Amino acid sequence: MGQAAKRHPDELIFDLLARGFASPCYDGQNFFDTDHPVKDAEGNDTTVANTDGGTGDAWFLLDTSRGVRPMIWQERDGYEFQQLTRPEDEHVFIHDKYLYGLRARVNAGFGLWQLAWGSKQALNSTNYATARAAMMGFTADGGRKLGIVPNVLVVPPSLEEAALHLVNTETKDGGGSNPWKGTAKVIVTPYL
Repeated sequence: MGQAAKRHPDELIFDLLARGFASPCYDGQNFFDTDHPVKDAEGNDTTVANTDGGTGDAWFLLDTSRGVRPMIWQERDGYEFQQLTRPEDEHVFIHDKYLYGLRARVNAGFGLWQLAWGSKQALNSTNYATARAAMMGFTADGGRKLGIVPNVLVVPPSLEEAALHLVNTETKDGGGSNPWKGTAKVIVTPYL
C-alpha cells in the first residue's frame, strides 16, 4: 500500500500528460494542439502550436522553473493509512476480517500549455531543437515574450537511450560538440 501511495501521483500526472493530445485545457483546445489562440502585438488573432505531430512514441519537453507548472498536482487531503481492526468495527465483527487501506483526496490537472511541448516525432537533435526554439519563442497576448526555457525532457522507457544520448553526451554522432548537453533533466517513466 505504501508503494501504491508513492506511485499514485506519477500515475495520475503522467497519464494526464500522455492524454494531452486529446484532452482540452483552459482555452478549449487540446493541451497539445496546433492552434492555441493568441493575440499578436497588433491585437490580431493568431494560433500557436505546442506539438509537431508524429506517430511514434510520445516525448515531452517542459519548463518547470515557474510557480505555475505545465501540470498541476493538487493534494486536498494527503495519503493516510487507515485500518479497521477493532473488535467493534462492523466488518471485523461480522466477517472476522481486518481491513487496511489508503485514503487521499488528490488530482492532477493541466497548467499552462505554453510550458509544455508534446511530440510523437523521432526524438533526435533536429526535433528537439524545433521544440526548444518554438517554446522559447512563445509570446503572451500582445506579443510579449514569455521567457520560457525548457528544462525537463519526459520520455517512456522506449526513448530512454535516445533522451540520455541527446542531453548527456559530450559529442554528437559523427563528431563535434553536442549543443544540447545539459539543457534538460531526463525523466523516464513507465506511466506514459
